[in-house]
Amino acid sequence: MNMIFQEGHSMCLYSVAAVLTGLMTVLILVKKMKSKVKILKPSYDFDESTDPEILIVGGGVLGCTLATVLGRDGRKVTVLERDMKEPDRIVGELLQPGGFNALKELGLADCCEGLDAHVTKGYMVHDIETKRSVHVPYPQDKDGNILCGRAFHHGRFIMNLRKAAQAEPKVTFVEGTAITMIEDNGTVTGMKFKRKDADQMEELHAPLTVIADGCFSKFRKHLVNETVRVPSQFVGVLMKDCPQAKANHAEIALADKNLALIYQISSKCTRILVDVRGPKPTNMKEHMKENVAPYLPEHVQPAFLEEVETGRMRVMPNSFLPAAPLEKPGVMVLGDALNMRHPLTGGGMSVVFNDVLLWRDLFKSLPNTKDYSAILSALRTFNRERKQHHSFVVNVLAQALYQLFSATSEDENVHAMKLACFEFFCLGEEWVRRPVELLSILNPKPHLLIGYFFLVAFYSFFHIFKKNPWWALHRSVYKSVMVLFKSCHIMFPLVWSELNTLIFS
Repeated sequence: MNMIFQEGHSMCLYSVAAVLTGLMTVLILVKKMKSKVKILKPSYDFDESTDPEILIVGGGVLGCTLATVLGRDGRKVTVLERDMKEPDRIVGELLQPGGFNALKELGLADCCEGLDAHVTKGYMVHDIETKRSVHVPYPQDKDGNILCGRAFHHGRFIMNLRKAAQAEPKVTFVEGTAITMIEDNGTVTGMKFKRKDADQMEELHAPLTVIADGCFSKFRKHLVNETVRVPSQFVGVLMKDCPQAKANHAEIALADKNLALIYQISSKCTRILVDVRGPKPTNMKEHMKENVAPYLPEHVQPAFLEEVETGRMRVMPNSFLPAAPLEKPGVMVLGDALNMRHPLTGGGMSVVFNDVLLWRDLFKSLPNTKDYSAILSALRTFNRERKQHHSFVVNVLAQALYQLFSATSEDENVHAMKLACFEFFCLGEEWVRRPVELLSILNPKPHLLIGYFFLVAFYSFFHIFKKNPWWALHRSVYKSVMVLFKSCHIMFPLVWSELNTLIFS
């Protein structure tokens, strides 16, 4: 049986690889046939002695990282940031191993130092209904060392990134609020802004403006051909001295009507993010105590209840935004302003650092940021390569896993896949190694993601047939077909949301 399963698994992966390769080829050919953006040279004459080459709007994770990298490469960069104080957010705290590797490659790994950061070595997944837990470790390198991630206070990490950027002589920070883009002959030439605590409007000019103003971007509607969807929200609680099921491991708690992500961000603090679907509860404290706490792992409940009673609860939307940038000379949009996915898998910052890696190489072939045709060509290359390199897997996996893990028993077909996914984890490290390479962004291959997703669906068939008696064969066949239909209903729209932007963006 195991051999048949392994052969089927290999055939599934090869078939998906062939189909995806064909689709990508067709989409790229169609993309190349699209009409080019008309570019008119702006009348504004940039002053190289005062104007930067690149203006970055937003001094967050992407803005600071890109500024540092470009500054080190000799580019003159100005960062316009609304507030230079340490930010206070409940997301952007978990960095997967693939993201940490990208940070090291960018020469910024020391930004994780001095934060009391927590090293993560994998996950413990808890099935609350059956009171079972399974260890899902991160992969190892060729020397047998675990490839670790990091978890930390978001604000502390941002301040370290800002310090790194401010240390570059070519990088300048301006504290102020961006108001509107300056356009000249259809080309963006800078930004109107107001300095902090000032009413006077000022202007910053640059041949290239990078919009990186985060998940609540005010400029997205002009630059992205997609709308933000919010399937749920995370309620964040910061617990003190909460024990871990396994040291240096994040935890996922799966219950019938609850989903929670738990990870330690410092020596004393542990973050728990509780998924809340539908309207926000009128009395959040009572909702957490009555409807959430009983369905958390037992070792977490005391610290959780204490903080719910006396601490602060924060709410953050779990947004989904496929990357669909509009081409406009003189400006590009990056980071959460461009592309968001459910934070369940903690892949957001890893996407950012891998995006910056791609742009670092692309900018080396762009000596002049006033060459708008070359910039737009590089932007198309970036949007295509990021999907093949990392973003396709991170985006699709985050949304697919969320739909699986948040399934309730009311949706029996998706719930069957959810149970099968947990049982698949229980098969052992050899079986979960490849899926965890996808989750940790160490080997983010699109065909592997789709292949393993449907492999879990097929594995659920085994459990369906095993559960039902032989005389109910018709029932087992029907339910297996419905599970397959639901699997396609989850996966295919997500795949299309990634591929269609190669044509329509």
